[in-house]
Amino acid sequence: MNLVEVLEEKGIKLDDIENSAMELFVPHGSLENKNQASEAFKKILASALKDTNISALVLAGLLLDECGGKGAIPGLDIIDFKNDSVHIIADEILGMAIAEYIGGTKARFEYVRYDMKKPGILGELGPFTDDVICGLIAGASSQMYSEALK
Repeated sequence: MNLVEVLEEKGIKLDDIENSAMELFVPHGSLENKNQASEAFKKILASALKDTNISALVLAGLLLDECGGKGAIPGLDIIDFKNDSVHIIADEILGMAIAEYIGGTKARFEYVRYDMKKPGILGELGPFTDDVICGLIAGASSQMYSEALK
């Protein structure tokens, strides 16, 4: 089983990830429109989704959402979990780690931009899952913008 299949089992489709990314698209360098950006984004995302380290970090987020929904994260009650309480920062750390692994330090800025707006599917996911998917989007889009300047 690959990461795309795992995500699809959780109801997260690649098209939903791409659509979320394109909601905040800004023309940049050689990327003049969403069609160009979408193609570039999909290539980078596809490559990232084959990386074992990315898979491990994303799976960690998915598992943490499962555990949190059952009240099985020590020290975190279900109410705080469901409210994505501000004292929970592990979700942000996972998301930023994914973003930076894919797109370097610049991806942290994309991560913050997407995490604050939560476009598309990001607004529908659990507290950990939204941040790991946000990390995928931020890393791939940051890399996409960097490559557009070459």
